[in-house]
Amino acid sequence: MEDIHMSRYYRNMTLAAMLISILWVILVNTQPFSDFAYYNRIANQVASGGQWGDTYTSVGYSIVLGFIYKIFGNSLASAKVFNLVLTFLNYGMFYIILQKANLNEKRRKIIYGLFVFFPSNIFYNSVLATEILFTTVLLFITLIYFYDIKYKYVIIGILTAADAMVKPFFMVFFFAIFILEICLRMKFKDVLKHTAVVLIVSCVSISPWIYRNTKLIGEFTSISNNSGIVLYINNNSQNKSGVWMDAKNVENSIVNTKEYINANATEKNKMLSKAAKKWILSHPLSFVKLGFTRLFKTYLDGGDLFYSLNGTNLNLFFKILFAVYTYIARYVIFIPAIILMPLYSVKVIRNLIKKREIDSYSLYNLICFYMFSCVYFITEGQPRYSFPSIFIVVYFFSYFGEKISIPFVKKSKSLGN
Repeated sequence: MEDIHMSRYYRNMTLAAMLISILWVILVNTQPFSDFAYYNRIANQVASGGQWGDTYTSVGYSIVLGFIYKIFGNSLASAKVFNLVLTFLNYGMFYIILQKANLNEKRRKIIYGLFVFFPSNIFYNSVLATEILFTTVLLFITLIYFYDIKYKYVIIGILTAADAMVKPFFMVFFFAIFILEICLRMKFKDVLKHTAVVLIVSCVSISPWIYRNTKLIGEFTSISNNSGIVLYINNNSQNKSGVWMDAKNVENSIVNTKEYINANATEKNKMLSKAAKKWILSHPLSFVKLGFTRLFKTYLDGGDLFYSLNGTNLNLFFKILFAVYTYIARYVIFIPAIILMPLYSVKVIRNLIKKREIDSYSLYNLICFYMFSCVYFITEGQPRYSFPSIFIVVYFFSYFGEKISIPFVKKSKSLGN
């Protein structure tokens, strides 16, 4: 009977969160702009049999969305329904992951409830962004890793390549597996074997796309060519905010030179990367300051709410109300969790030294969070980049939540009856 009660709690939470998400999509008619308009344009090209991007940026999301358009029609409604389906899958996978984690039921309920009702998990359903799809694949990888599944590391390698098509930096995930399993004190030969399988399979899986890009440009070209521009516009003496700026506004900007203008996309990417790295090496303190500014922007700025309000005629009162809800959720949940993670890292180090047991799921979350943070520290800070970290942050926040009264957990018994 207790199991039935628990499952009803999660079903009720999922149903309520999905209902709110559906109402949001119906009532808030978000219109794509900037990057989101670009993803939509490429998706329409894919659906109509056109070119799958031009190597400027990663197009994994646009390709998948293009097939959705081809099957269900080229409309924003199709894209938003697709988001809702992915969100539902995310909730289901996260529930399964939590059942495997070494948690008491109170903490499990807190984590799940905070996750499904976190603002971003609701309002991103109306935004044509890469984040939901990327998180779906990441949660699938997490689920696969913590369950005994045949060819586990082969599947993770394939999924790593799939997620790298959405966000290229994810190709380094094999290194996260390496650190995790070394810390869990697995046999070194097994760690090397697992890591090698993930790396080799992911490289083989992504190779057709690299071949396509190389053939398109005429020289070796990786997943995309925007890493250089991202580094360049976010690491220079004119950038004080750690976010996007026009490359032409960089002092003595390389994009204004004849050599750059006449170069192909891959050559431009290399030139921009070289210039950015040169600035970083000659301005280490400024780079570190910008890095922390980017992390603050990513984890503590709730401005991503306004992505979903673009083009809408929502009443100002409701805009303010949603903004307050979003910022409160960010500060109340993210700040304690972010404070706790370095402290937990010290505990992990002590346990390693004393050869004590380390909780594998906690360590996995910690390593993934540091992986994301290192990327954002170096490259760019945007509130939407924190989306894949929500399931990690609510997990660490639950250490605090377990000690305090959480209304929806106290009511769980009545929900289950």
